[in-house]
Amino acid sequence: MLTCGCGRWMHTEGIEERDGENGISQWFIRSECKGCGLKVGVDVPEGQTHGLVDRFMWTDEALHRLDRLPPYVATLVQKDVEHDAHQRGTRVISYDVLLRPQGGERIEWEPEAERRLERVPAPVRAMARIELERTAADRGSSRVTVSLMEEVKAKYFGMGASK
Repeated sequence: MLTCGCGRWMHTEGIEERDGENGISQWFIRSECKGCGLKVGVDVPEGQTHGLVDRFMWTDEALHRLDRLPPYVATLVQKDVEHDAHQRGTRVISYDVLLRPQGGERIEWEPEAERRLERVPAPVRAMARIELERTAADRGSSRVTVSLMEEVKAKYFGMGASK
């Protein structure tokens, strides 16, 4: 843990995700001493907190994405992501962790599926992305396809596309 010059522990106030040099992602960890008010920040390589994070935290970018979800969905997603992170022993939820399916693998998108997702109304788009990626992962697939999108649409809205 980080200790202030006044002898008290520094508490983590926030984490920003940044693009570092040579394409290496960085986290900027902000900490504050509750005793004297000293504030410090330190850049570290992504995922390497070196004991600088004193509690379970969401990065600013992950929180921003979560805040854009409808409230009833955000609560469910937050609970699910935090449970998964806790099981993995992850102390920081980054933007990538938020989007990662529970299996842990990154899901790829067919270009046409990505274009179709852009046509989904903005208030529902993030929720649709998460549900599609999790459905693909649950089926053991690492790719979202147009046919998967049609299946999910039919399941939730009873309106699969007819050609």
